[in-house]
Amino acid sequence: MSTVTDVTLADLDLFANGAPWAVFDDLRKNSPVHWNVEPEPNAGFWSVTRYHDIVEVLRNTETYSSQVGAVSIEELDTRQMEIRRSMLETDGTRHRALRKMLQPEFTPRAIAGYETFLRGLTATTLDRALVNDEFDFVADVAADFPIRVLAQMLDVPESDIPQLIKWGNRMVGNTDPEHADVLADSPESEQYRDLPFRSPAALEVFKYGYELAWNRRGGDGKDLVSIVLNTPPSDGIPIDARDFRNYFLLLVIAGNETTRHTITHTMNNLMRNPQAIALLREQPELIPWAVEEFLRYASPIYHFRRTATHDVILNNKEIKAGGKVVVWFGAGNMDTEVFEDPYAFDVTRKPNEHMTFGRGGPHMCLGNALARLEIQIMFEDLLSRDVDLVPNGTPEYLRSNLVHGFKRLPVRKA
Repeated sequence: MSTVTDVTLADLDLFANGAPWAVFDDLRKNSPVHWNVEPEPNAGFWSVTRYHDIVEVLRNTETYSSQVGAVSIEELDTRQMEIRRSMLETDGTRHRALRKMLQPEFTPRAIAGYETFLRGLTATTLDRALVNDEFDFVADVAADFPIRVLAQMLDVPESDIPQLIKWGNRMVGNTDPEHADVLADSPESEQYRDLPFRSPAALEVFKYGYELAWNRRGGDGKDLVSIVLNTPPSDGIPIDARDFRNYFLLLVIAGNETTRHTITHTMNNLMRNPQAIALLREQPELIPWAVEEFLRYASPIYHFRRTATHDVILNNKEIKAGGKVVVWFGAGNMDTEVFEDPYAFDVTRKPNEHMTFGRGGPHMCLGNALARLEIQIMFEDLLSRDVDLVPNGTPEYLRSNLVHGFKRLPVRKA
C-alpha cells in the first residue's frame, strides 16, 4: 500500500474513477504542501491541498505567478508560453485589461437579463430528454444545455453546437484515450506542443474563431466575439491574432465544460441523496442557496497551477524560485478545518465559502454568476417535474487530473 510520501498527483490512474478523495484527505493531513515526482522531461511540482494555503497562493500573485502556465502542469519553454498565452496566463495590468473587456457581460445584473432565455432553453432540453424512459444524462442534458447558452452568447448557429461539444471533448479529454486525438503525455503529442492541451482540435477552434472574426471585426455586434474584437483594451495594447484565438478558445472551453460537469455531478449526488430531493421539492426557495453546495461537492476543476517567482516558505516547506505550485480545489473543498462534515451533501450548508470558482484573487472565475444561474434554473425546472430519475448503470469518469468530469451518467425514470 502506498504511503503519502509515495503519492504523486501526476498519476492519471488515480483519477480514472473520479476524484481520489482518500488521497486528498491523506495529503491534507500528513503532507499539505507535497512534492510530486513527474516523468521526464518534467521536473516535479508542489501540491497544495489545504483551503487556507490555496487561498494564499491564489491571492498572492506577486509570489505565485500565472505567467508561466496556469492550466497545464507541463513545463513550457519561453516560445510555448508566448504562443499559448491567454488571459489565464497573465497577471497584473494586462490580465486586468483582458478581463475587463468582457467583465460587464458577466455581472449578476447583466446575466439576469438571460433568465427568460435560460428558462425556455432549460425546458426545451429537459422536454427532449424526458421523452425517453432511459438516457445518458451527460449527452442529453448536461452537455446540451450550457453549450446552447454559449452559442447564444457567441451568436453562432445551432447547427454548430455538436461540433463545439466535440472540440471541447477532444481538448479537455486530452489525457483520456476515448476523447484525445493524441494523448498529451505521448511522444506523438510533440508535434502539437505549441497548442493548448497539445490537441490538434485547437487548430480547428482557431480556424472557426478566425472565420467569425473576419465577418465581425469593425462591426457593432454585442456578441462576445465582437466585443473582444472591437473593444480596445484598457492598457492600450491592441488585441493581436494570438490574443484573439486564445481568448476565443478559452470561451469555448470555460463557457461550457465546468457548468456541464457541475450539472452532471449534481444529478448524481441528488440521486444518491433522495432526502435532499425531497427537501428541495418541499422548499424550492432553497435551491438558489443549494447551488453553492452543488458547486462545492462537484469541484469540476481539480487544479490550477502557479509558479513561484522567488524562494518562499509555504506551510513549512521551502519552495524554490521557478517551482511549480499546484492548488487542488477539490481537496480544499473537503477541508475539515473549513467545512464541518465535508462529505455530507448538505443543501442547507451555511456558510459555504467553497473554492470551486477560485477563492478571491484576480483570477476568480469570470463566468461564476452565469454558471450559478444556469445550475439554479436547471434544477428548479427538473425538481418541479413529476418525474424521478435513478441510476441506470455505472457512471464513467473522464481520465483527467484537470477536469473532474463525467463521460456518461446513465439514468432512467423510476
